[in-house]
Amino acid sequence: TKTDWEVELGIVIGRRTSYLESVEEARAAIAGYVVVNDVSERGFQLERGGQWAKGKSAETFNPAGPWLATADEIDDVLALDMWLDVNGVRRQTGSTKTMVFDPYFIVHYLSQFLVLEPGDLINTGTPPGVGMGLTPPTYLRPGDVMELGIRHLGVQRQRVVAPR
Repeated sequence: TKTDWEVELGIVIGRRTSYLESVEEARAAIAGYVVVNDVSERGFQLERGGQWAKGKSAETFNPAGPWLATADEIDDVLALDMWLDVNGVRRQTGSTKTMVFDPYFIVHYLSQFLVLEPGDLINTGTPPGVGMGLTPPTYLRPGDVMELGIRHLGVQRQRVVAPR
């Protein structure tokens, strides 16, 4: 009932990784990058207490793609424009250059607590403009269409359908 959108850069891990000693090692562990829509059910997150992951775990959430761009195909992962529209209205505009934590830091940090496996997908965060942050908050409804993309990584399009 309070489903929200979030365009994000997805990091795909390329090799088994743990306890990395440097961000340079983290860079070498990254296979590539994808566009992800980190769809979030705010009702689960805000009204049911505890960890936020439960609002991101529905069956159809977190579409990724349309393809993987390998790390060597991206000249500067810290300079990628990103955007998201809902029903043709621009809701998010940003760039990976304004990320709080860059992909290399994120992989290095997570490797201190988790074993990262090839194919693991890490979402990195979203620019301003999610529905929860609007006044009044605005959430997705059946029939709404989201279009989102990141330069060099492609474009996604999803239509919201009512749950069965």
